Amino acid sequence: MTSQTTVDKASREPRDPFSPAPVKGLRGHPWLTLFSVAIGVMMVALDGTIVAIANPAIQQDLGASLADVQWITNGYMLALAVSLITAGKLGDRFGHRQTFLIGVVGFAAASGAIGLSHSVVLVITFRVLQGLFGALLMPAALGLLRATFPAEKLNMAIGIWGMVIGASTAGGPILGGVLVEHVSWQSVFFINVPVGVLALVLGVLILKDHRAENAPRSFDIAGIVLLSTAMFCLIWALIKGSEWGWGDLRTVGFLVAAVVLFVAFALVEQRVREPLIPLAMFRSVPLSAGTVLMVLMAFAFMGGLFFVTFYLQNVHGMKAVDAGLHLLPLTAMMIVASPLAGFLITKFGPRVPLVGGMVCTAVACFGMSQLTVGTGTFTMSIWFALLGLGLAPVMVGATEVIVGNAPMELSGVAGGLQQAAMQVGGSLGTAVLGAIMASRVDAELDGNWKEAQLPPLSPEQLDQASSAVKVGMPPIAPGTPPEVAGKIAGVAHDTFVSGMSTAFMVAGIVAVIAALVATLTKRGDNAEAGAGVGHI
Repeated sequence: MTSQTTVDKASREPRDPFSPAPVKGLRGHPWLTLFSVAIGVMMVALDGTIVAIANPAIQQDLGASLADVQWITNGYMLALAVSLITAGKLGDRFGHRQTFLIGVVGFAAASGAIGLSHSVVLVITFRVLQGLFGALLMPAALGLLRATFPAEKLNMAIGIWGMVIGASTAGGPILGGVLVEHVSWQSVFFINVPVGVLALVLGVLILKDHRAENAPRSFDIAGIVLLSTAMFCLIWALIKGSEWGWGDLRTVGFLVAAVVLFVAFALVEQRVREPLIPLAMFRSVPLSAGTVLMVLMAFAFMGGLFFVTFYLQNVHGMKAVDAGLHLLPLTAMMIVASPLAGFLITKFGPRVPLVGGMVCTAVACFGMSQLTVGTGTFTMSIWFALLGLGLAPVMVGATEVIVGNAPMELSGVAGGLQQAAMQVGGSLGTAVLGAIMASRVDAELDGNWKEAQLPPLSPEQLDQASSAVKVGMPPIAPGTPPEVAGKIAGVAHDTFVSGMSTAFMVAGIVAVIAALVATLTKRGDNAEAGAGVGHI
């Protein structure tokens, strides 16, 4: 591949993308650029988890069904996952500054519209719009960092960027709990409006447009349609699989359709002049390994975190705010470790920090598989902190490996690929670990119920009890004597923890596999050379 240059808009002279021109004033200043994009990214990352706390209040206030509430989350996730790579391509074509600012305005406006909505249909509609605008914003942020920072400081910048995402994701339940409990569910969305205004003002004043000289000039419409539809079928099957059943024809049908569409996409990409994703990118073993690593990391992290919230709230009886505070060791460790990880990766390369991070993640998952109903805060905090310590270098390093090993003119696509890998991994982790949990509960609940000498249950009652136990809730009917209620709670919590332990064991095994994949990573050729483009 030919050497890549970037055209400075002011002088129209080509320059090395990793030797940015001297900065005069605010516009284009690397650290101010990082601060500006971090504000926007924070909105999107927060909304991935903060809304879960608001869902019960939305359900009561708007009279929504359980399916409606699920769509509030699923609509956002689907729109985000389906659009990320295409949005990255838009940034490569029209400039990452423009797509970032449009994403910020659209996301903040959609958030405000949700807060003003008086029907669940409008809430879902604007959540989908949130996801679409969030997809514009996230890859553009990475593209701006890649173009603005010199090679020797890029990892540190991505480290801080990863810290913002990790802290926002983990801190969402805390902030959401405070807002819902003391203000209203609408405030969870209204808070994005002033944040969006701040991000817009900073972006207009600070962000500088960087475009690669040979950036794509046309759109692969067939590729966009095929990839978007394939991603929809995959994520939809993962979302609905636990409800329909993994052997159900609908689940299998969507999974098969996803595979067929991905194959068709690959065939089309080999024939078009400017493909959405040049498949030659994946000849780079480090880039491919980084993508797989991001999927596996998100599988273990998001899938495991899904159970932890139920464990803290339904088994230990904590309020949402208290549960969020118990996750502070995880959040704090990610905040501390992400910039440190960026420094280590800059100095030693990504391989050792990535392997070490996934080993820490595996140990944390195996440790959390030993949690019991009576486990104290100190022991939980140790495993949560170790999980944050392990995740930080992976969030930073895998991002650098994917973006750094991609050609400069495809930095937006690479950023979209990184985010899409996280979405797929998180959905896959929640679905697979959820299925493992459900299977363990179904296998043990009846025996544990009989062993506790509780009144026998009909098949229908057992099915209802099993549904409650899968989220750690004791199926106690009104008017149940306290002694019997205590036994039911004990059986429910023990059975839930048994299922959670099995799920965390699987997450730990996935993390070990991810550590092996991490041995295939290396620093991007662009960052290694300090100039030029990575050879594929």
